[in-house]
Amino acid sequence: MKFVDEVAITVKAGDGGNGCMSFRREKFIPKGGPDGGDGGDGGSIFLEADPNLNTLVDYRYTRRFNAQRGENGRGKDCTGAKGEDMVLPVPVGTTIVDAGTQEIIGDLTEPGQRLLVAQGGFHGLGNTRYKSSVNRAPRQTSNGSLGEQRDLKLELKVLADVGLLGLPNAGKSTLIRAISAAKPKVADYPFTTMVPNLGVVDVGQLRSFVIADIPGVIAGAAEGAGLGTRFLKHLSRTRLLLHLVDMAPLDQSDPAEAVETIIHELGKFSPALTMRERWLVLNKCDQLLEDEQQAILDDVVERLEWDGPVFVISAAERQGTDELAKSVMNWLDERTQRLLDDEDYAKAQAELDQAIEDEARAHIQALDDRKALRKQGLLNDEDDDDFDDEDDEDGPEIIYVR
Repeated sequence: MKFVDEVAITVKAGDGGNGCMSFRREKFIPKGGPDGGDGGDGGSIFLEADPNLNTLVDYRYTRRFNAQRGENGRGKDCTGAKGEDMVLPVPVGTTIVDAGTQEIIGDLTEPGQRLLVAQGGFHGLGNTRYKSSVNRAPRQTSNGSLGEQRDLKLELKVLADVGLLGLPNAGKSTLIRAISAAKPKVADYPFTTMVPNLGVVDVGQLRSFVIADIPGVIAGAAEGAGLGTRFLKHLSRTRLLLHLVDMAPLDQSDPAEAVETIIHELGKFSPALTMRERWLVLNKCDQLLEDEQQAILDDVVERLEWDGPVFVISAAERQGTDELAKSVMNWLDERTQRLLDDEDYAKAQAELDQAIEDEARAHIQALDDRKALRKQGLLNDEDDDDFDDEDDEDGPEIIYVR
């Protein structure tokens, strides 16, 4: 199943039914008066969060949805039937944006949550409604109003407590396999991970958190290099970032420079995202001696002037992974309690979340605008080749464990 996290659709609510003009005609009652019924209301369109969905692939090809129109009124005071409402299921974590104004209509973050996106038209009135003592044979009716039509952009952001960040082959997928039941693809070449993966980490009885792995980010990603920065938006909902670094890269690259590369690209994508709580995790320690591990650790901390938590692990050998998972769980519990006890902290976190959302959407919209200009021949920028899988019919399969 192809992973699709952005789609554009058009929704059109049903029009209201027209009122009927009719007069009662029965045997021995030649002038029975008006009996035209009202029309029915048009059907509305709702989006509903479905926990059984994890991609927007259903809206990749079918992008226009019309709700049922209300029936017209009939004689004998018969009211037209109401148009049936249309409910479109979307994954939990979907943000609905008005494509024309870029206004956020709603955010479906809870299973079963429903959002009205197009209001059905109001029914027209039959001539019965217009009768009075001075107008006993009214010939006035009204037509039903048009249903609302909107162009929408659906954006899916996976819901996870912890997000993994790092260069390709840093060991992010291996770490998820080590601490959760998720089984993402692992191989010895870059960009093994093509789509976000989710895993549930159990830490003791009734204690667990969700961790998300996104495709690796490389230098120049903010301008579209590699897989670009589109998948970074999935980190905007996380509470904690784990920055994985390969301690013993095969190309003999510098671990400290690898950290700086990611921070630089992260700042280009969303400066506010760099303010999110972030821990440094040095991976693949099993390939080094203990004195070499300590030397690399000291060098990275000193050059980066790092004052946050640092962990040295081997995801492949599962060394230090349990301690890391427990530390993450304890931090998440403490954060939850602090949000309840400290109003200033809760307000600051809410403002940070909103800033990350806004900056991420603005960055991706800028990429879309440049891509649209190139397609129209109005922009010729060979260096700005944003990753676009819109025409990729055989996209990667998603591996999701929830």
